[in-house]
Amino acid sequence: MPAEYCQLTTYGHEDIPEIPWDVYPRPQLKRNSFINLNGWWDFTVQSVENDPAVFPERNADKIRVPYPVESKLSGIQKHFPEGTALWYRRDLPSVSLKENERLLLHIDAVDQEADIYINDQFVSHIHTFEGYGGIDITSFLREQNTLTVCVTDDLNRKEFPYGKQTLKRGGMWYTPFSGIWQSVWMEIVPENHIQEIQIEPGLSEAKITVFPAKNSSGDEDGYLLFEGKKIPLVSGSAALAPNDPVCWTPEDPRLYNFTIHYDEDEVESYFALRTLSIQDTENGRRLCLNGKPYFFHGLLDQGYWPDGICTPPDPSCFAEDIRAMKALGFNTLRKHIKREPSQFYYECDRLGMIVFQDMINNGCYSFFRDTLLPTIGIRKLNDSKTEKEPKVREMFNSSMRLMVSHLINYPSICLWTIFNEGWGQFESCKAYEELKELDPSRFIDTASGWFHPEQSDVESLHVYFKQFRMPRSEKPVLLSEFGGYSLKLKDHSFNLKKTYGYRFYKETAAFQTAVEKLYREEILPSVKAGLSGAIYTQVSDVEDETNGLLTYDRAICKVDKKVFSDIAKILAGSHPVI
Repeated sequence: MPAEYCQLTTYGHEDIPEIPWDVYPRPQLKRNSFINLNGWWDFTVQSVENDPAVFPERNADKIRVPYPVESKLSGIQKHFPEGTALWYRRDLPSVSLKENERLLLHIDAVDQEADIYINDQFVSHIHTFEGYGGIDITSFLREQNTLTVCVTDDLNRKEFPYGKQTLKRGGMWYTPFSGIWQSVWMEIVPENHIQEIQIEPGLSEAKITVFPAKNSSGDEDGYLLFEGKKIPLVSGSAALAPNDPVCWTPEDPRLYNFTIHYDEDEVESYFALRTLSIQDTENGRRLCLNGKPYFFHGLLDQGYWPDGICTPPDPSCFAEDIRAMKALGFNTLRKHIKREPSQFYYECDRLGMIVFQDMINNGCYSFFRDTLLPTIGIRKLNDSKTEKEPKVREMFNSSMRLMVSHLINYPSICLWTIFNEGWGQFESCKAYEELKELDPSRFIDTASGWFHPEQSDVESLHVYFKQFRMPRSEKPVLLSEFGGYSLKLKDHSFNLKKTYGYRFYKETAAFQTAVEKLYREEILPSVKAGLSGAIYTQVSDVEDETNGLLTYDRAICKVDKKVFSDIAKILAGSHPVI
């Protein structure tokens, strides 16, 4: 870890619980059986020259899961050479299984890939988020059991999604992370259990479809409990209509709880009533929430913390960030090329924060092609000939499908971003068509910033170095990145030597005045002209970047809450009429 790694959040200065992240990791499919495996594990490494199939001996090193190896909270705080085998091992608590019960192991995220062993017997190979769905380990169990996970990470292998991490961090690129970085847990399920559900919301009712692990012989096996009523599943589906329906908005994030009974399985879940559409207004096409034009007043959200890097020190950190941004009047977070634990999306659902969710880039980044040329105005690209490597294309498409499968039921997610500023962009029109088939209900920003293809629901612009002027467009216009003004507060900075941002200020008053002027003189007139949304850069400082509204340690908000909440009220009242 670099020497400039200095300030921490309040959690980094306190004792982390013996079992960190002790919340049920899957809020929309919640069972009573939850066995949390987070905490201290045995840890050792094996160089790339050694045979990775040979188990290393146990040693005294310990690592705290679920924090990445490079983080302070992991207890290791070191980045090992690329391709190093990172070995995690721990004994499993004893579990008593009844007849026809199974034990599922969940490893919600690793970077980049992992082999899983029970009692030194190979069980499964996963990468990125593949372990999220649960791995049946029942047949490997003995009276006493040991779980071993071998993770390998090589940032030189560009077929894997990598987001904003890089081997040489600096500027807009961040400290690399590796290993297990989301919760590890187990649950007991009946053999014929609910594997997943799909929720399709509307304005007055939601359709719930249940997908069991095994095919059912009839509809009598399942029903839903909702508002005191027992509603049978018919061909695996049922419609839930609240007595007094209230549509979900950031201003009133109404959620409805229900329980699913299927054969011997029982899970708790929730839904919201919400629709998304594109409609014509007197000033052009607009993005609409629940049938009405809505201004998506948002911030870029990288999802990084100084003590946990990509993993918040505590799950409550998500709610704290969301509340802090809502207090400033914001209603949208663009989750930037990172997929968070499910707790983040649940908090957005519960507290009322719209999410624009980016896919995670892989492939190669070219400063000349992807940044320099677009900055000087060259923003056309024939992406049918880019990223020709089949493994890169296959992995991106697979990761996109996996992302949608995991997140499709969260009502707060209103837009998918496929490619950002050309990073790894290829065959974008085909990607749009595939994503629209996977999820026709949400908006799609095919190419955020530039290199726009014909197939996209929005015209998405990034403007940092010049005044924003509302363009003429047949599509809704989204200013998907702007601002990025930098104010560096010495006692709350990651790196005192280098600073990254798009305009620099030394005093808080000057910084706030500049950001306020940006909204009043550029964004507000554009909203009146039909702008659908604007995403300011960004929620918090991240390492060298000091362009956040919060410092990296979340200790200080750099702007006045009343000023910004007043701006938000003005923006909300500036919608064109349908």
